[in-house]
Amino acid sequence: MIETYAQPRFAAPKTPNNRVNPGRGLASVIDFVTGSHVRAVAFLALVGLLFILPGFFNIPPIDRDEARFAQATKQMVETGDFVDIRFQNEVRYKKPVGIYWLQAAVVETASTLGLPRAEVRIWLYRVPSMAGAIGAVLLTYWTALAFVSRRGAVLAALIMCSSILLGVEARLAKTDAMLLLTVVATMGAMARAYLSWQRDEETPPWTVPAVFWTAIAGGILLKGPLILLFVLLTAGTLAVLDRSLAWLWRLRPLFGLPWVLLLVLPWFIAIFLRAGDTFFSDSVGGDMLSKITSGQESHGAPPGLYLALFWVTFWPGAPLAAMAAPAVWRSRREPGAQYLLAWLLPTWIVFELVITKLPHYVLPLYPAIAILTAGALERRVLSRSWLTRGAAWWFAIPAIVLTIAVVGAIWLTKQPAFLAWPFVAVSMILGLLAWRLYEDVRAEQSLLNAVASALFLSIAVYGIVIPSLKPLFPSVEIARALRSVVCVGPKAAASGYQEPSLVFMTGTQTLLTDGSGAADFLLQGSCRFALVESRTERAFAARADAIGLRYNVAARIEGYNFSQGRAISVAVFRSEGTE
Repeated sequence: MIETYAQPRFAAPKTPNNRVNPGRGLASVIDFVTGSHVRAVAFLALVGLLFILPGFFNIPPIDRDEARFAQATKQMVETGDFVDIRFQNEVRYKKPVGIYWLQAAVVETASTLGLPRAEVRIWLYRVPSMAGAIGAVLLTYWTALAFVSRRGAVLAALIMCSSILLGVEARLAKTDAMLLLTVVATMGAMARAYLSWQRDEETPPWTVPAVFWTAIAGGILLKGPLILLFVLLTAGTLAVLDRSLAWLWRLRPLFGLPWVLLLVLPWFIAIFLRAGDTFFSDSVGGDMLSKITSGQESHGAPPGLYLALFWVTFWPGAPLAAMAAPAVWRSRREPGAQYLLAWLLPTWIVFELVITKLPHYVLPLYPAIAILTAGALERRVLSRSWLTRGAAWWFAIPAIVLTIAVVGAIWLTKQPAFLAWPFVAVSMILGLLAWRLYEDVRAEQSLLNAVASALFLSIAVYGIVIPSLKPLFPSVEIARALRSVVCVGPKAAASGYQEPSLVFMTGTQTLLTDGSGAADFLLQGSCRFALVESRTERAFAARADAIGLRYNVAARIEGYNFSQGRAISVAVFRSEGTE
């Protein structure tokens, strides 16, 4: 190990933070940034940007959830109605309004500043997710300070920042990155109340309960009562273990509960007045509760899926987390470890038992794992058993990703994505170095090299490979074909290929119909276009003959619909005389 000083117990009283570390290279950077909180925060924010910016601007809208969220926000901006949530004419009441407000604020601001076509720039809708991800990294640092030294807190934040799952969610215009921010803020504040009670210290200042209750309100506005699951399961587990909930009074619930109601009730009242109990039945009954008993939208899976996915979604922190597990379990009765395990284990078990499973559901539990791992690393109690073989995973993931990227690029574009190879090669070298350093009992340097490996892998995958896979994003090419026409204000009808990204890119008024309906639409006037997928062309042609429609082919877009897992061919038909 790099450290030469004795390490604290989980949640032990604070110790001096300005310790000297004799390490070199990447470790010397950590020596410098841990000299003050300002440096640490600035460093983590910069690293967060480096991880998230590759691909952030040039990856097209992703079907289906991201495009649905973005389109609903786009309609709010178009109509000026910031209460109701709709996708075209259908209500979208699965989630509350929080993320739509945040996205709309960014789009409106960009439009006011003069950014052309702001409403169809998907990266603007992703800005709240990027802010949520970076904020969650900084809050992981803040939360970790209650358990470990400043150096350990920086390492925990780096583990969180570099995780694959956070990198994915930071680039998607939906709720999960911002929900993570609210959960980490809530759990960090609750940790301070609990640990101050355990240490018999003074009640935390008012800022702690203010953060706690405000974050709960934000979580409710983002994703309904889900945030309460993390809070209640953690508090309930601690109540059983300690036979007391007296520490909860340190969060000033008599002040906090009215504050939460003040923040969340206005919109809930407004949507109730607009739609009655439809929102509550759709979001709580139709969306949340149905996921418990059935595999919603074909996402059902048996228990154990999240544990299997963990080795990829939490990479590069996963191998180190496995090596930390024995020491963490031995420390389970220490106040800090007990709190973090109460945050992690009960909710993880619940998610494993719920039928509907999506990888991002367990994301709010990853900060607890990162802090536990950093604590074991700091105390120099990582396993030296057979678990050390997992260090090879730092090298294996870049190698596997390179193989998948090359095969996928050749299959879809007939090009082997050469530009990404140098970055993946550096990632593999750093992963190999991380593996070898751990063998030499230098775990912190292993982690830092693994984080650097993850950064280069992020540049290769998100910045180069995914944007180059143009066949995966046919909606972009279709929208470009419509923008190239001479007539003003083209209108479109889509048959067969009807993904949400198509509506987002071609306009809210895009008609989703069948082949016959597309022909009828084309007959109704000029500057109209029918977007007909090959499976429905026969119906389109038959109806066109029946009604005497004369039409031309403006373009034909070949692509791959990854939502349905099949190749598609979309013909852009226009009525005769339309240019």
